[in-house]
Amino acid sequence: MSDQLSKGNSQMLCYYANVTNKIQVVRIGNIPNWYFERVLFAGQRLMFEATTEAVLEIHTGAVTTAILSDKIPCYVLRVIEEVSSEFYLVVLEEKSAVLAR
Repeated sequence: MSDQLSKGNSQMLCYYANVTNKIQVVRIGNIPNWYFERVLFAGQRLMFEATTEAVLEIHTGAVTTAILSDKIPCYVLRVIEEVSSEFYLVVLEEKSAVLAR
């Protein structure tokens, strides 16, 4: 299976960070004829392209004993590529929001 999306699908840039102190395996397997999987070490960050229908599965733990710990729709991980100077980013307890000045 390929880790590249076909040119016809609309793609978005996504961002995920492993904020745990454990190894994570992240994968997208819900898109037909497409498969994406990466290993992220503690503190490692990942930018990737995906369709809006894609769901990122997070498997946390040791490489041989990783368990599914979360599923995140990729549209939630979408990177906002252009932000007006009238906005600023507020980060509270691992959650983020864009607020108007």
